[in-house]
Amino acid sequence: MNIAIGCDHGGFDLKKALIPILEQAGHSVVDLGCFAEESVDYPDFADRVCAAIGERRCQRGILICGTGIGMSIAANRHRHVRAALCHESFTARMGREHNDANVLCLGARVLGTALAQEIVKVWLAAEFAGGRHLRRIEMMG
Repeated sequence: MNIAIGCDHGGFDLKKALIPILEQAGHSVVDLGCFAEESVDYPDFADRVCAAIGERRCQRGILICGTGIGMSIAANRHRHVRAALCHESFTARMGREHNDANVLCLGARVLGTALAQEIVKVWLAAEFAGGRHLRRIEMMG
């Protein structure tokens, strides 16, 4: 699977820690920045990841900022995106199974690296359940 990943300066170190996990699992990673710890504006990077999904260059995306909140707000402005802000594995799994979340948002200042890696693994392994959940997603356009 092609996975777009993006971050702001607050998520830079966590992004670097997640890319090898994604590659080791056999995924192609499209790193859309940022590429340094200097202050940047998170909506720019959310837009890049969401565009990669909208253009079908990538099937899913991961966005990381300090809390994950800004990235989730910015990502969910895009009609084709269902971004889930997750702080533990249960919501990561449910975000995929019930909401077909195609973007995972993480807070680098909220999570430790090991927990973030576990969340990513669970989110990638979970499958959308469909059924009544599909009907609800379709209601949102």
